[in-house]
Amino acid sequence: MEVPVKIGRAVLICHDSEPLNRFGLARWMASFLDLVAIIEIHEPPSRMRKRIWREFKRVGFWRFMDVLAFRLYSRGMLRSLDRQFEERLLRSLETRYPDLPPDTPVLVTSSPNSAEAEQLLRKVKPDIILARCKSILNARIFKQAAVGTFVMHPGICPQYRNAHGCFWAMARRDIENVGMTLLKIDEGVDTGPVYGYYRANFDELTQTHNMVQNMVVFDNLDMLRTKLEEIVAGTASAIDTQGCPSRAWGQPWLTSYLQWKFAARAAKRAALLKG
Repeated sequence: MEVPVKIGRAVLICHDSEPLNRFGLARWMASFLDLVAIIEIHEPPSRMRKRIWREFKRVGFWRFMDVLAFRLYSRGMLRSLDRQFEERLLRSLETRYPDLPPDTPVLVTSSPNSAEAEQLLRKVKPDIILARCKSILNARIFKQAAVGTFVMHPGICPQYRNAHGCFWAMARRDIENVGMTLLKIDEGVDTGPVYGYYRANFDELTQTHNMVQNMVVFDNLDMLRTKLEEIVAGTASAIDTQGCPSRAWGQPWLTSYLQWKFAARAAKRAALLKG
């Protein structure tokens, strides 16, 4: 059997609570990269409390109630659909890509910015890091990659920076900008060089925003592999985003979710009548 040629040394940073990344994306990476380590984040409850407080300060009391209402709605009405979708997708990835080598180093840590994470990165000397995490990485972490540290941001940047870009594009009826951005991390928040935009065919009426955010990544793995190979080889060029509007978004609101679904149903009826 021919042994695939690995194009560079890579590290995956992800959460223990997201098996699609921890197991599915890791398998994909190892199929063409030398996956020298996985940094698995087990966040303490205090980290979630900080995020909640930060969002509260950002949007204010009444809008935060809107955020909380969507969280409750999502937990009660959408979570089981999301989990079924993710389980099917993970099984598909496990069929498509071989299992990880059993000796792949895994560091379990409470933060990707921890001292032990930095120590590991200095030891394994990655060419590239893929960060699939909610935390903003310190420069002493993301600069450990010789080529760069990259994120698969769920949103088209710079128009939809920060969190849940796919949700907000759909809620605003900006369907052409529902997608994922492959960008290189810099000192800002989703402000680094952009290396690609990736989209997917989705159904607004039957699929949740979490499904769509997974689709724009996992439906494009072949194209992402090609792009990362170009990046490691030094032949990829960044996309010029100067002059594009830029805005940072936050957590989904229930009011925006209901407006989005109402508009999606109206658009579907209009299309049926027109057709």
